[in-house]
Amino acid sequence: MKSNRIFLLVSAVALLSWSCTSEISDSSLQSSLDKSSQTLSIALQKITSSDGYQVLATPETTTSSLSKVYSPIIDSTYNSILLADIVGEYEFNKANTYIRWKLPVTNFFSKTADNASLMIVRLPEEKIKMPNSLFVYNPADTLLTNNYVFSLNKYDYKFNRMLGWTYDMASTVNVKTVDAGALSIQSSNSKEAGYKFASEFAFTNGYTLKSNYTTGDTSVSVYAIYEGAKVIFEESFTAIKTSADNRHREREYSMTIGDVKIIRQMGLNSLDSAKVYVAGVLQTTAKVEVVDIATTDDTDVSVTAHKRELKITFDDGTSKTISELLGTSIETIRNLFISLRQSYFATRIVDRIAWDIYLSK
Repeated sequence: MKSNRIFLLVSAVALLSWSCTSEISDSSLQSSLDKSSQTLSIALQKITSSDGYQVLATPETTTSSLSKVYSPIIDSTYNSILLADIVGEYEFNKANTYIRWKLPVTNFFSKTADNASLMIVRLPEEKIKMPNSLFVYNPADTLLTNNYVFSLNKYDYKFNRMLGWTYDMASTVNVKTVDAGALSIQSSNSKEAGYKFASEFAFTNGYTLKSNYTTGDTSVSVYAIYEGAKVIFEESFTAIKTSADNRHREREYSMTIGDVKIIRQMGLNSLDSAKVYVAGVLQTTAKVEVVDIATTDDTDVSVTAHKRELKITFDDGTSKTISELLGTSIETIRNLFISLRQSYFATRIVDRIAWDIYLSK
C-alpha cells in the first residue's frame, strides 16, 4: 500500500514536471523564433556586404552554357572534358581588335602560362559587372586590369547528345587580390534519372550557402545557410511521383530557423499536421497552417521558391506568417539562392573556354 502511494506521488510529480516543461517550451516558441530570425537577419547582412556576395550576384553573361553544348556525333559514347585537358593560365586579351564577338572565345583570352594542377582565368572586374561588354571591342579596354580571377581545382564534364551529361566543378574566386569565396557545382541530366543540380558557395567570413534540386521519380529541393557548421536556415521539400496520375505528391517538408524546426511528414493515409520543435522539444499547443500559393508542377513547393506560406499560431492565440517573421530577409534569401543556382559568373566564361580548348584538340 505504501509502495503504491509512493508510485502515485512520483507519477504525479513527473506529470507536473512534464506539464511545466511543455508550457515553458510552448511559451518560448515566439521568443525563439524572434531570436533566430534576428540572428539570420544579421547573418544575411554580413553575407550581402561581403566580396563574395558581389561575385554571386553577378548577372548572366552572353556566352552559352557548356551544359547545353553536345557532341554532334549521336552514339552511346560519352565524351569528356577533364581538368587535365584545360589546365593553364589564361588572360583576357585587353588589346584585342575584334569589333564583334567571333568564335572561338579563346580569341579573347590568351594562354600566358602552364599550370600543372589548376585552370586560372583572369579578366577585368568591369567586364564581369557588364557581361554584355565582354566580347565587344573598346579601345579603353587597354586601361583595364585583369583583377578578377577564377582558379579551378576540379573540372569533370561528360556528355552525350542523346543520353545527357554529368558536370562537376570547383573554383575559388579572387577579386582585386582579395579572396571572395569558393564555388562548387554538380549537375547531371538523363532520361532515366532526370535532372540533378547541387551548388555551394563558401564565403570567407564563415557563412556557406547550399542548394540542391532533383527531378525524376523523387523530387527534392533544399536551401540551406550555414554559420560555420551550424544551420541557421534550411528549407527542404520532397515529393514522390505516383503511378496513378503521374504527378508528384508531397512526402515531407521542413523548415529550420535557428533552434526552431517545423516539419510535416506523410502519415498512414495522408500528410500529418505540421509539428513545431524548439531545440528538439515538441511545442504541443502551437499550430502551423501550410498554405500553398502555386503548385503547378508539385515540385519545389517552398517559401524560398515563393510557392508556399506558413502561418504559426502561438499558444496565446496570436499568429504570424513566416514572411512576417523574417521580413526583408525572405527576399534576400530568395535572391541568394536564385544566384547560387544560376552561378553565371563562373560557369559561362570558364565553360566556353574549356569547350573551345576541347574543340581545338
